[in-house]
Amino acid sequence: MKVVICGAGLVGYHIARYLAGAGHEVTVVDQRPELVQKIGESLDIRGLVGHAAHPSTLEQAGAEDADMLIAVTHVDEVNMVACQVAHSLFGVPTKIARVREQDYLKPRWRALFRRSHLPIDVVISPEVEVARAVALRLEVPGSLNVISFVDDKVRLVALRCLAETPIVETPLGGLTTLFPDLHVFVVAIARGERFFLPGPEDMLLAGDEVQIVVDSAHLNRVLPAFGYEVRESERVVIVGGGNIGLYLAQELESRHPALNLKVVERDGERATLVAERLKRAIVLEGDAREREILEEAHVGAAEAVVAVTNNEEVNVMVGLLAKQLGCRRAMVLYNNPNYRRLIEAIDVDVGINPREITVSRILQHVRRGRITSVHTLRDGEAEAFEAEALETSPVVGRPLRDLRLARTVVIGAVVRRGEVLMPRGDTVIAPGDRVVGVARGEAVKRVEQLFAVRADYF
Repeated sequence: MKVVICGAGLVGYHIARYLAGAGHEVTVVDQRPELVQKIGESLDIRGLVGHAAHPSTLEQAGAEDADMLIAVTHVDEVNMVACQVAHSLFGVPTKIARVREQDYLKPRWRALFRRSHLPIDVVISPEVEVARAVALRLEVPGSLNVISFVDDKVRLVALRCLAETPIVETPLGGLTTLFPDLHVFVVAIARGERFFLPGPEDMLLAGDEVQIVVDSAHLNRVLPAFGYEVRESERVVIVGGGNIGLYLAQELESRHPALNLKVVERDGERATLVAERLKRAIVLEGDAREREILEEAHVGAAEAVVAVTNNEEVNVMVGLLAKQLGCRRAMVLYNNPNYRRLIEAIDVDVGINPREITVSRILQHVRRGRITSVHTLRDGEAEAFEAEALETSPVVGRPLRDLRLARTVVIGAVVRRGEVLMPRGDTVIAPGDRVVGVARGEAVKRVEQLFAVRADYF
């Protein structure tokens, strides 16, 4: 597949890296020569200096025979016009645009992106996607990440193994014996710098970050096995009243009407606007780096503080202060990839990376075969996926043990006619099954092949 990416920033760079690694032909366009040079040298792909919305630039980038254009520059209007030019002049079949300004996305203007107006096939709003991702994590005690699959029948949950976790140092193959009626499957483990897909002889150790695939209906019964008390958040403090903070507050108000919710915003004018748009939350004006403000927000009594300002240093500092004051859980937003290891090393519970969330949303529209959902894990080391098996898919009719996945792909759940099944070696995938699993980066092609369909199927 031939893809033109407009924008060589962090999101554009990582999309290009993933697509080039999967064997696609990629061209990246940006006005900044230093970024184009960097992306060309480090990824060995074609880079072009130019304005992404100009017809001549897109022509040079090969839009005439491109299968897809992904516009992720820092300017919404450039992204939208690039999609319009790609459609009107070059007939690019699929066009994806990142749009941050929510005024474009209001329901009353939903006709804007119709094919006869601004022909954009997929509009990605990073702020909304991040808010939804954080809301999911707040619902699961102790979770580092939560991803929903198959209409939320299945979830992938990342947890930190504690010293008191009951199942540490137990071979994973024995979990079925210990919990025969629980639908849970360990699909990946991060141990220090090592990330691997485990086999039945592997065991969990204290300090491990473990990724589990679990039947959503069993989640509250699974969490105690990993040492986490099941309790619904009653008090949450959001620091930062920007777009992400506002959307998160609105999402939480909608999902949890009884939640005691406070928002701390430094700018007085923005604080007033946020207060007007929220129904029940209390909005405090002030700098959350000041202890008095956090005490006024009763952070010490909160189940979670979520720091989502535009300054990642402020977010980390607020997270540390909140933990010192007694907050159970600190979640902080960061953009610099170097912050992931820092956050893991200090007393902050969860790091939220908007770039990874945005890339995941875009990739699910790029993967071939019947891959319906894709989420990157640990900065691209692996991908969690949902796929649909059709009659002619190579995965159908064969026991999983015969697929020879060899620790590069782990199937965590199979959903058949609405029922969640935990896979075993003798499990046979049937047409119509929805399959949830994790694949290492180098094995993504293998997953696409397993769920591909012959052209004559249609």
